[in-house]
Amino acid sequence: MISQSQPESFSISSSRHILGTRVDAISYAEVCDRVQSAVLSKKSSYIVAANVHVIMTAFWNSKYFQILKSAEIVTPDGMPLAWGLRRLGIRRQPRVYGPDLMLALCNHAAEYNLSIYLYGGTAYTLEELSINLEQKFPKLSIVGMHSPPFRPLTPKEELQDIERIRRTGAAIVLVGLGCPKQEEWMHRQFGKLSAVMVGVGAAFRFHSGEVKQAPAWMMKSGLEWVFRLLKEPLRLWSRYLLTNPAFVFLFGLQLTAHCLSQIQQQISR
Repeated sequence: MISQSQPESFSISSSRHILGTRVDAISYAEVCDRVQSAVLSKKSSYIVAANVHVIMTAFWNSKYFQILKSAEIVTPDGMPLAWGLRRLGIRRQPRVYGPDLMLALCNHAAEYNLSIYLYGGTAYTLEELSINLEQKFPKLSIVGMHSPPFRPLTPKEELQDIERIRRTGAAIVLVGLGCPKQEEWMHRQFGKLSAVMVGVGAAFRFHSGEVKQAPAWMMKSGLEWVFRLLKEPLRLWSRYLLTNPAFVFLFGLQLTAHCLSQIQQQISR
């Protein structure tokens, strides 16, 4: 078993805090490079793709906040977070979207012979996903996949899952359990897996073909949430209709304080 010490930093060059949570200024290529470095050094670590729901969950839940604080990289998965970083001084920050990050990592893994493990989703989703990924990336090595039960796992079941992943020697574990379950799972496995774990949310369902993604123009304009709400209203209504307005209000306060601080600094010069 690997030491439970804090994970080694990827030396992220810059970040900002949005409602208290660190969000990193980073690109798809930089994530792939840093994953490669972690894999080569066999460091146990995990990556979070953060959207508004993730940030607000951390704002309301101190334990979840600590989980994000311990992550090696927190990407701006949602357009509001990319816009937030830009307003906080990272002028050209792109969105680093979980489903696209998953494809970028699969492409990188295929090129550099890094093995992949798929954890989460249903058995049907995983089967369709693996077929689609192998068609898109013929050199990709998917060394295993597992669909855990939707209910909380017993300690014995979780240990069995970890042993199963360990035996494959997977370099990258893509985790599709949804927020906050996937981040909590990755945090519990830190130090137990000598792999990079990456939470990719709904990416399994998108890339398996089970769920349709929003049109590109809606994603670029920050309206993806409208598309997803219309597709899955019963599951997502509280996330978008309660969480989004709360984020807009709270981040508006943060941004106002930031702007006032900038003005004060300019005056004092």
